[in-house]
Amino acid sequence: MSARADEAIGAVAVVGGGFMGAGIAESVAVAGVPVTVRDVDDERIADASRRIVASLDRALAADKIDAARREEALGRISTTTSLEEAVVGSDLIVEAVPEVLEAKQQVMRELDGFASSDAIIASNTSSIPIAQLAAEVRRADQVVGLHFFAPVPVMGLVEVVRTLDTSDRVMTVVRDFAERIGKRPIETKDRSGFIVNMLLVPYLMAAVRMYEEGFATREDIDDGMCLGCGYPMGPLHLCDLIGIDVLYAVCDSLFEEFKRDEYAPPPLLKRMLASGRLGRKSGLGFYEYGSG
Repeated sequence: MSARADEAIGAVAVVGGGFMGAGIAESVAVAGVPVTVRDVDDERIADASRRIVASLDRALAADKIDAARREEALGRISTTTSLEEAVVGSDLIVEAVPEVLEAKQQVMRELDGFASSDAIIASNTSSIPIAQLAAEVRRADQVVGLHFFAPVPVMGLVEVVRTLDTSDRVMTVVRDFAERIGKRPIETKDRSGFIVNMLLVPYLMAAVRMYEEGFATREDIDDGMCLGCGYPMGPLHLCDLIGIDVLYAVCDSLFEEFKRDEYAPPPLLKRMLASGRLGRKSGLGFYEYGSG
């Protein structure tokens, strides 16, 4: 291996071009690494491309990158609907499909058939124990969790999740790679929720229950935490940003693992999910959002 462990990562594949996958791909490309985004059909690929272009345009408008760097980043991004085409030759493969255990397990099984023997396979899951995903591949020592935070190009943190089998080499490579793309890696053991969501979810669910019970308005709950505790965003606004569907899946995973009431999703969250009130992504959650 070369002097820096992250030099082993010469090409990256991101499987899933949604909000998180597109953000991961953008961050990798801006850092100078070629990346391929794979999704299941041309429509979703087009959506991913639009997300990336819009995000880079915002960065350009905010003087975070210049026009030349924007064009260079776009030139490093390729897209495909073929899983094999995406992963063959990739040193790091990041699974970023929706937070559904069965969907992620299926992707891991497919990756096991296409990835090169020394490729690192990472999952961007926010709550599912990595061991449940690593069990689907023959090389569990090369599987790791890489949990990015939304919006990925803006947020500076990534949780690096080590399973019982993850090798020291893989941990070194992914930590150094996270730093290379401008993130601060923090290491955590493999259990549902990792570090951040184990702390964050009980706080968010307490806010949802408070609103559900009519104890306070949504605005007063959010203003209380912003103005009283100095938080940049209130808990109900944050729920909308994360996505009610993602949050519900995280709650389910945490409650399944620990059986503790503070992780259980309140009934209101289930009703919102059933009615399509998913937060900012759908235009309606705890708050209403315009088309912009």
